Amino acid sequence: MPALAPPSPGPTSPSRTLLTAALADAPLRRALDASDNAVVMTNSSKCVVYINEGFTRLFGYQPAEVLGRHLSEVLLGPHSDPDLLESIRGNVLAKGSFRTDTLLYSKAGQPRWVSLVINASDESSGGPGGSISILTDITLTKMHEVLQTHVLEGMVNELPLPELMALVCREVERIAPEVTASILAVDAQGRLHPLAAPSLPATISRALDGLAIGPKVGSCGTAAFRNAPVVVTDMATDPLWADYQELFAPSGMRACWSSPIRDHRGQPIGTFAFYFREPRAPDALHQRLVDVCLHLCALAIERNSTHERIHQLAFFDVLTGLPNRALFRSSGERALADLQRGRHTGALLFLDLDRFKQINDTQGHAAGDALLSEVAQRLTQGLRARDLIARLSGDEFVLLLSECTTEQAVQSAQRVLHDIAQPLDIFGQTHVPHASIGIAMFPNDGDTIDTLLRHADQAMHQAKSDHRHSLQLFSAEMNRRAQERASLERALQQALSDRSLMLHYQPQVLSSSPGTLHGVEALARWNHPQWGMVPPSQFIPVAEDAGLIHELTLWLLDEGCRQLAAWRAAGHDVPCVAVNLSGRSFHRPEFAQEISDALQRHGLRASDVLLEITESVMMDARPVTLQNIEALHHQGFKLSLDDFGTGYSSLSYLHRLPISELKLDMAFVQDLTTSATARALTVSVLSIAHSLGMVVVAEGVETTGQQQWLQAHGCPVMQGYLFGKPLPPDEIEAWLCAQAPRPYR
Repeated sequence: MPALAPPSPGPTSPSRTLLTAALADAPLRRALDASDNAVVMTNSSKCVVYINEGFTRLFGYQPAEVLGRHLSEVLLGPHSDPDLLESIRGNVLAKGSFRTDTLLYSKAGQPRWVSLVINASDESSGGPGGSISILTDITLTKMHEVLQTHVLEGMVNELPLPELMALVCREVERIAPEVTASILAVDAQGRLHPLAAPSLPATISRALDGLAIGPKVGSCGTAAFRNAPVVVTDMATDPLWADYQELFAPSGMRACWSSPIRDHRGQPIGTFAFYFREPRAPDALHQRLVDVCLHLCALAIERNSTHERIHQLAFFDVLTGLPNRALFRSSGERALADLQRGRHTGALLFLDLDRFKQINDTQGHAAGDALLSEVAQRLTQGLRARDLIARLSGDEFVLLLSECTTEQAVQSAQRVLHDIAQPLDIFGQTHVPHASIGIAMFPNDGDTIDTLLRHADQAMHQAKSDHRHSLQLFSAEMNRRAQERASLERALQQALSDRSLMLHYQPQVLSSSPGTLHGVEALARWNHPQWGMVPPSQFIPVAEDAGLIHELTLWLLDEGCRQLAAWRAAGHDVPCVAVNLSGRSFHRPEFAQEISDALQRHGLRASDVLLEITESVMMDARPVTLQNIEALHHQGFKLSLDDFGTGYSSLSYLHRLPISELKLDMAFVQDLTTSATARALTVSVLSIAHSLGMVVVAEGVETTGQQQWLQAHGCPVMQGYLFGKPLPPDEIEAWLCAQAPRPYR
């Protein structure tokens, strides 16, 4: 405000008389005193001649303490605008008025933000000859409108959390210049992490990063620990600051007030602190500021946490914490661009665990998850800072090695195979995991992430085919085979859609009467118009990989039932048809009902169809698999265990699963006449089956020597080329006619 020397006494002017008379008017004076605004009048000497009660309420001064003084002597403080007086003089002289928002101080030394309006008062018009000033308290407006507007705008503009919190600190320090603000985050482990402290030395922030909260950790660490505000009026003497005085001493800070920032559950997620350069406590203005800022900080921190969680879910694997496919593709493309600019080579390693499904099936998914987490840790430990890693899906992992030669890629892959193969304990059982790795080199094997992924995947499958627990470099020949496989998959899908596949049937005969049919096994065949006969060993794995195996299983079941019904309608004696079921079909809750529906469509009974399953189905611990097996058993279906003897866990399941038939694998049958071991094992199987009341079907019988040995040792049923190869339906009819017929009953 304009500040001149106090007025000298002199005669009373007419204008002064008019002013005095006006202010003596009771209604006018009451109106002025009732106003929330402070009203000040000065004379031509710029000295105060009048203040209303609103001035006293706002600044705490009584009239006797102000009248006759320059207003600047009363209201300006340490952080007021030093150019304010000059701005007032210039504008009032030139324009007769002035308007601004400025920081003034009360009698108690408390800062007040006010809206200041000054108008010149002309003596000739009855004024005091100086000015009339109206001061409106806008402290709360500054807090709410300025702070909230700026911070919320920052949120809308997606400012990073540290920048947003720095904005809060700077705005607070502008509103209350005696304050130095600081904002810390508190993580889930109870450790402090600086978010913003623009006016504190950077050394303090670095020293506080990672500090655990506790009962005597300064104001902030203690406030977070207590989940309550902590006021320290003298840091030099307060025991909470005993361990941190040396750290803060160079900053000049003497007092600190810290409040916890709480989330929506009331838990501390950060702290908001005011530091002062003199020993003191906060005042009402500071309390108001903190109340506003705590809400804004909580909103910003929780919003940032939500964004981080969304980002984590979108771009990171939940189980292992590794980047997912989406993040790997985007990061990988940038890495390849860097390699291209630097004319460097790189390598993409595609890793797949061997026999991972076996762990899930036998020990449950919790054990599988534990294995995947451990593998992720082992892969990460050997990674360089410039390399990338991701979990694509299931048990598939990829690594992108930058600035890596082919030789280095092979060495890295060998090291990975070694690291993964170290024993680990999963729920009390020791496992030795293994993996297969495919390698594709940049840029020779591909110059995009998608191409490298595809080629490394092909190489990995080749490694699994050749020898598990190995690595394989990509080659053009692999790509050719992969393209052929893709073509095969498309053609198989079309064949299933067109129902252009066919079934051949192989006779199963009684040992006691080789001319008597025990049943037939239905075997899928595919005669492609261009490729000719495609062997099952080629298209069945394709069906499994492509997710077509269930559709193939249902077709095989339906066609086998249809053919059996047709034979019987024609008077042919076919006791039953054996149908191979995919293990994956047992993962479908409706599978047992689908089998029953197929029999009903063709007017057959459960005893007319023998359902062949593999040991993997027996070992499958999924509840849905066991429920399907139990449902089929209750419906009267007979289950046959295919390729018995080639696994390792069969015996433990025979006593509790409804198995009525064992199929002795042809590997044993082929060696019966030359191997004592094969004979001993076959005798054991026959003995076990007999004791459990099960039928044994010996597969792959091709010689009379094998036949005679099996007959001599009580094998009830035989199957093989000696009695008949898989035949189309009409040749089965001819085979039946060639045997001694007996009427169907």
